[in-house]
Amino acid sequence: MKILAEGLAFPEGPVVMPDESVVVVELRAGTVRRIWGEGRSEVIATPGGGPNGAQIGPDGALYVANNGGIDWTRGLSAPDTGRIERVDPATGKIERLCDHADGRPLRAPNDLVFDAAGGLWFTDMGKTIDGAVETSAVCYLRPDGTCVAGYRGGISYNGIGLSPDERFVYVAETQSARLWRFAVEAPGVLGKPEWVATAPGDTRFDSLAVTASGNICVGTLKTGGITTIGPDGGTAFTPIDDLYVTNIAFGGADMRTAFITLAASGKLIAMDWPEPGLPLYFGYTTSSTTSSTRPSGS
Repeated sequence: MKILAEGLAFPEGPVVMPDESVVVVELRAGTVRRIWGEGRSEVIATPGGGPNGAQIGPDGALYVANNGGIDWTRGLSAPDTGRIERVDPATGKIERLCDHADGRPLRAPNDLVFDAAGGLWFTDMGKTIDGAVETSAVCYLRPDGTCVAGYRGGISYNGIGLSPDERFVYVAETQSARLWRFAVEAPGVLGKPEWVATAPGDTRFDSLAVTASGNICVGTLKTGGITTIGPDGGTAFTPIDDLYVTNIAFGGADMRTAFITLAASGKLIAMDWPEPGLPLYFGYTTSSTTSSTRPSGS
């Protein structure tokens, strides 16, 4: 394990950039930070609110799921509605793309993933305000800028990812530590949720990434680590010394380097992974991944 950065303000959403730097969002600080390692990093944008997840889009920009913010003194959701934002990594310019789905305000967008067509799937976790817990949604931002809800229901939807063949959207549910999958019937249209697995013990799920073989690697809270779930529901656990392991992304020459955000200690780490990650559309690629089932942009 190698520590790439320390002192981060609740890091999430690692994105491996084409130059092999890593971008993270800092939920507590409301910033987007680029990290080169060896102590070098810089804030490239300050969207405010609660930047919670990020991905590279078809235009090379960063797309950020912003939950609207958290009242850290009380540990409750801020009342501001959330949004999807575009961040220019070169200039730091921020553009609000979407704050409604089907005419309803987004509440707390959490994590996001692009499909091959350039559409953006994302979770809207909902908020907890004055003890009331809102239901979650899985939404889809079309390339033309319209946004729809593919599914509404469930509680505390967090991490999201696509199966290698794009037949399924996977969603991690925080409070129950359950993984669900939804059949993709059309862009922005999902079938009913199907249960895949539940993590054993007293734990919580956060964000996720998918491997080239189709395994789902989920950041795991309280017990601290990564829970790897097979499409058949089998689970394995990789412990990491942090109670808030929030997210994971893959990169490196063979896509076998896992970049993992640790929110309790404020670190970004890199560690070897036993299998290659699935290259993301429009994201980091290397010559060794050109034959993968997931090419960059197609």
